[in-house]
Amino acid sequence: MTFGTSQPYSMGRCQSSRGLSLPPNSVDRVRLLLLTFFAAPALIAQPAPASAPQTTTQGHATPVPIAVAARRTGPVLLDAKLDEAAWNSASRITEFTQQDPEEGKPGSQRTEVRFLFDNEALYVGAKMYDTTGARGVTTRLVRRDASFDSDFFQIVIDSYHDHLSRAFFEVNPAGSKSDAIGIGTSCCDYSWDPVWEAATSIDTDGWTAEIRIPYSQLRFSRDSAQTWGLQIRRIIKRRDEQQDWSFWRKNEAGGPSQFGHLEGLRISSQPAGLELMPYVSAKSASFASEVGSPFDTRARPEPSAGLDLRYRVTSNLTLNATINPDFGQVEVDPAVLNLSAFETFFPEKRPFFVEGSQVFNFGSFSCHFCSNVEGMSALYSRRVGRAPTGAGLAFGNFDYADVPEATTILGAAKLTGRTKKGFTIGFMDAVTNRAHARVQDVGSPAGEQLVEPLSNFFVGRVKKDFNNGNLIVGGVVSGVQRDLDGAFAPRLATHAEMYGNDMQWTSKDKKYSFAASAALTNVFGDPRAIASRQRSSARYFQRPDRGAGSGGFLSNRYDTTVATLRGLGAYARFAKETGDWWWEGAVNTRTPGYETNDFAFQRNADYTWYNANLVRYFSKPGPWYQTIYSVVGAQQHHNYSGDRTGTQLHAYAGVNTKNFWNFNQFIIHRPRAVDDKLLRGGPAVIQPANTFVNFDMSTNSRHVVRADGGVSYYRDELGGSNPSVNVSATYRPVSNLSITSGPSWSVSRSMRQFVTPVVDPTATNFYGNRYVLGSLDQRLLGLDTRVSWTFSPRMTLELYAQPFF
Repeated sequence: MTFGTSQPYSMGRCQSSRGLSLPPNSVDRVRLLLLTFFAAPALIAQPAPASAPQTTTQGHATPVPIAVAARRTGPVLLDAKLDEAAWNSASRITEFTQQDPEEGKPGSQRTEVRFLFDNEALYVGAKMYDTTGARGVTTRLVRRDASFDSDFFQIVIDSYHDHLSRAFFEVNPAGSKSDAIGIGTSCCDYSWDPVWEAATSIDTDGWTAEIRIPYSQLRFSRDSAQTWGLQIRRIIKRRDEQQDWSFWRKNEAGGPSQFGHLEGLRISSQPAGLELMPYVSAKSASFASEVGSPFDTRARPEPSAGLDLRYRVTSNLTLNATINPDFGQVEVDPAVLNLSAFETFFPEKRPFFVEGSQVFNFGSFSCHFCSNVEGMSALYSRRVGRAPTGAGLAFGNFDYADVPEATTILGAAKLTGRTKKGFTIGFMDAVTNRAHARVQDVGSPAGEQLVEPLSNFFVGRVKKDFNNGNLIVGGVVSGVQRDLDGAFAPRLATHAEMYGNDMQWTSKDKKYSFAASAALTNVFGDPRAIASRQRSSARYFQRPDRGAGSGGFLSNRYDTTVATLRGLGAYARFAKETGDWWWEGAVNTRTPGYETNDFAFQRNADYTWYNANLVRYFSKPGPWYQTIYSVVGAQQHHNYSGDRTGTQLHAYAGVNTKNFWNFNQFIIHRPRAVDDKLLRGGPAVIQPANTFVNFDMSTNSRHVVRADGGVSYYRDELGGSNPSVNVSATYRPVSNLSITSGPSWSVSRSMRQFVTPVVDPTATNFYGNRYVLGSLDQRLLGLDTRVSWTFSPRMTLELYAQPFF
């Protein structure tokens, strides 16, 4: 299931319809990221001179504040003291408004911010006064981009000034840094690690931050006179207070469209830069080898070397390239037991593919609460460099085989950025090499077997915004081309591609929004490869009760003679997302022949899905709560044969209390429907009515120990059930050490586990087959443990362990 807000911007970070997608009837913790804070008496720190406030309405529906940067006239040493004469020429920004805990009131503690610039960089000086002195400052030393759980200072820059883009720079009193970037409507990329400097210090009247951001790390127009969008934010952790320079209420649409302006910048020359990042690494893995195998590779070191390159083509376009990319710092995937007919989705973690990936987003869906639905992904980058698909050719034809774990990426490059005329662009191309397995029969010499062909993956994405970002129109082309020989012809497609368009409209007052996308897919190859896709779990064209289907341009029938598979996907959503009452309605469809698994990720085709929700958002604190977010709604879906394959009624409530505990609970009820996937190519059968309930809670994160827990329960009318419980605790004995651990326990019983079909001519209702189903009992125990020990803002030791039974 998926749920979350569709607010285009949230405290501290970009957020766009964040949610959690789970397989049907699965159990996991689901939380609403509503950030609220505890109220305390407002106290004003020692006064300081400030310039008169300025506002403008240029490009905005309502007035926004203006900050003016001064040219640096003397040296500035980043020592967090702000005692250089150059800072005296800069105007001071002191007007900040609380979004939490006392929405609309002035900040409880005084904050002063000043801006300087020279020909190479922007300088930010910030003084966070605190009337309680150093003891009132909360800080933690954490690795880069980790959650601070402390005071921090944030600058958000829309350097294109397109009212869409944003670059985040955050620093806390311990000097820990975090950064992220969003280009156009694509947000946010937390793998972005620009080169910038920050110095911090804690003193008797609060804390200070001094920041230098080189222009080479930002993307902006080529004009010498610059106006940038700007937001300044301060978090006071002990009060859970959020101060904003450019203020909007929690039930209003915010983000870059409501940012203030940073004016006065004069950049005489356009920055350019080349970054080279070579690496060398060694890997050793130990597996139990088959008795008698000549390929015993236990603990054999595997050296590797490569090069990453980043080149700033212009002030707004960046080229990234890699040769044998470095994936040495990638965290292992969690353990999963998958007994379904569908592939498990794992998120991308490799740095080259993660950085800038938001530019290529296409067809993503948004909902306040929904389940069993997926977007139209244009690229699943884990397909690039994946495990060889021809392992069966080695293991099936030889006594012993040693198959590589992954395919070698010969090289990859991508160009991303945004032009002055409002085009957001992204192009990527990656080439993977042929992969060979070492093979040998008993009594024969060793040889090699090709297990993956030479392949080329590509994706191109272009978007254009109009009317200050209120209308965005885009397109995408994505796919893969392979050099196949006879052995791979029945296994892989020769080429597969997607062509798509999308648009997003928002009313001028940001009250209403409409989004739509559509894509055409095409797969070409040997008829045997196409037939295997027709029989896949996404569509099951061979179902005997499905009918003959129809021919034509879009594929809709089982045909073992054709060499193409074509399909269409589409999505549309209309919503209101401001005020106390929100609502949404959406439709999502895939024709039976829609197929992207050669280069993207797809579980299902052959469906049309409808969803509607009504939301009540209590943004103003009540007698016992800070905020309440509640949803009631329903969804339904059908296949293209006219069967109703699902109906769902649901309700959700998320509460943040006065002591900053969070409680989330929801219930889903599904009446009887038709299941066209259970018999894995057999006829559709009845899906029993079922109910799923879930409850989660978390304690105040400000304390030394934070606890999280959840319970859930599923039951259907045939006796299937799935109770589960999970508990975890985070212990922070000192500011630079965090230990998180906790068990999870799940007991499930399914009364409809597919086993096998058996031919029986007397079973006329099932087209000459009996389908054997069994009951399946599972008991899963996990104990996830994470340890993070930070030595400095640039060095951290981390451990992740997952005993899984």
